[in-house]
Amino acid sequence: MDAITIRPVRADDAAALAAIYNPYVAETDISFETEPLTAGDMRQRIAQTAASCPYLVAEAGGTPVGYCYAHPWKERAAYALTLETTVYIDRRHCGRGIGRRLMERLIDDCRQRGAHALVACITGGNARSTALHEALGFRRVSRFRQVGRKGGRWLDVEDYELLLAE
Repeated sequence: MDAITIRPVRADDAAALAAIYNPYVAETDISFETEPLTAGDMRQRIAQTAASCPYLVAEAGGTPVGYCYAHPWKERAAYALTLETTVYIDRRHCGRGIGRRLMERLIDDCRQRGAHALVACITGGNARSTALHEALGFRRVSRFRQVGRKGGRWLDVEDYELLLAE
């Protein structure tokens, strides 16, 4: 495998990131979205998120193979120092430590920007994501039962938290 480099997202990453994300939408319950995104949809999301929060891409051989970002956890002003994290890896590249490297960098970037807490909302039963977040020091703080429905199944969500400064 080519060496992995991590860099800030660019607008021209939109099609590649949609291609990474859409199999999760169409084939899994990891994402609660039900319709794939176009490159234009992804470009709008990138612009909105990257304007105020860290958004990173992992590349191998110049091709995006994963991405992660932080975004406001909730809208109210009192939550301003708490961010929610998201990470997706091209399914052909899972299990190679790319997600960990992306998340370590994201955590550092969030800390440098003054964030106090990070929250990860993980679909119940997503063992890979749970293991990644626990290895990074996140701890489970809640479980919401049957709050999502996809593919004819009720889905749980588990919230994991990492305090950046105590």
